[in-house]
Amino acid sequence: MNDAPKAYQPINFGQKFGLFAEQWQPKVIPELNDYQFKLVRIEGDFVWHDHPYTDEEFIVLEGELRIDFRDGAVTVKPGEMYVVPEGVEHKPFAATEVKMMLIEPRGVTNTGSSPGERTARNDIWI
Repeated sequence: MNDAPKAYQPINFGQKFGLFAEQWQPKVIPELNDYQFKLVRIEGDFVWHDHPYTDEEFIVLEGELRIDFRDGAVTVKPGEMYVVPEGVEHKPFAATEVKMMLIEPRGVTNTGSSPGERTARNDIWI
């Protein structure tokens, strides 16, 4: 029987971001029930899309994110978050690199109902 104590370790965002450089490719760090916590680097313009069955949440850790809507926009700065309600068409944009965390149900595609060249593979763990 192994009586060694279990090593409890927090997840370090900086260390995890150091494991990848590609942009627009979310990486799963842990799961909580049916939700995945994902880290992603973005820069430039994304695609117009929506998520018809779930809200989408953006937590900005570094940089400044603008989320465009058909009737306006919101700017999200480090230490802030924004939730786009399900079914609302939006397009993220970052003038310089943004590091952020997404929390979403397992299986949600980053481009929602608009698949294309920016669609990332799901369930890539780091």
